[in-house]
Amino acid sequence: MKTLSVTLPSGAYPIHIGAGILNQALPDLVQHSRCERVVVITNTTLAQLYPSLMDQALAPLKLPINTLTVPDGEQYKTLQTLSTLYDGLMALEANRKLLIIAFGGGVVGDMAGFCAATFMRGVPLLQVPTTLLAQVDSSVGGKTAVNHPRGKNTIGAFKQPAGVVMDLGFLGTLPERERIAGLFELVKHGFIRDRELFDFLEDRQNLFRGNNWGFWEEAVYRSCQVKADVVQQDETEQGLRAVLNFGHTLGHLIETHTGYDSVLHGEAVGVGMLFAAYVSRELGALKPEAFQRVAALLEPLIRPVTLPPLDRKGFVALLMHDKKAAHRTLSFILLRGLGESFIRTGTTPEELWPLFQGFLEEAPGALRLSTV
Repeated sequence: MKTLSVTLPSGAYPIHIGAGILNQALPDLVQHSRCERVVVITNTTLAQLYPSLMDQALAPLKLPINTLTVPDGEQYKTLQTLSTLYDGLMALEANRKLLIIAFGGGVVGDMAGFCAATFMRGVPLLQVPTTLLAQVDSSVGGKTAVNHPRGKNTIGAFKQPAGVVMDLGFLGTLPERERIAGLFELVKHGFIRDRELFDFLEDRQNLFRGNNWGFWEEAVYRSCQVKADVVQQDETEQGLRAVLNFGHTLGHLIETHTGYDSVLHGEAVGVGMLFAAYVSRELGALKPEAFQRVAALLEPLIRPVTLPPLDRKGFVALLMHDKKAAHRTLSFILLRGLGESFIRTGTTPEELWPLFQGFLEEAPGALRLSTV
């Protein structure tokens, strides 16, 4: 098991990473919270797969444990679903001695985190991410949110967990599509800030689809180190943390335009990163040979996306609803090199439109527009 710490002005919390560590790491964190009740928030799929897993892991603590479930899928990450969690907590007569455990992927983590941030004006939270995407992205850093029909993650709050338990054993039952979706967020950290992580992944592409736990422990640990370092310097995204949005501008457009139900978040970000690297090259920030290495890592993993019809007006409108948009411009994250990114402020959607069209022509195997 590897452990790293996220240290913030409000305090520090540990991230435990390893295969088969749940029964060892989780009870210690729960006991340290001094809670009087545990409520596990999970989704319907995991509730069926692991009906008694959390009860068994926490049995030695002899605490009352309840489970609330939400539907499985990004399309359910809404205020309406969140309201059912509040209803469940009220029915349990929960109070501020409550500890919420988010047990699931990014959707569960985001909703459980937002619930913990707002119920009784804030109760403690532990994250137990079960997907690679959640392990390297949403469970670390404290961002929580639900979607609005006109924009992803537009309603939310910052809520740092009291700890994170990343049991890599869950990846063994994860569908390959879900694992690859998470891998995009993992390699993102190499692209933007850690050349050694990029090189490590580039040299081990043959391990991406297997269960080599030594590889995954090292990869997830290094990835989380990058995110923790950024979050420690900029907890609420006032500056540096925006680099973590590399690939997300187009990624969020793809998710919103497809209705959140056909393209996984990581898949959308994968296409978005390829586009951002393309823009970096076209604007002269990234050397062509560096772009080719980025593309060579991404393209074999990308699941081709077909977008509904989209014209310039629709493209601009979708980008302007993105939560990173301000004053009709975007902070667009570009690459200056492998492991080196920067924030290009003042980027307009109108400026990106011809680049988007050029990208469609160059990378039809990644993204295309439907004509009907």
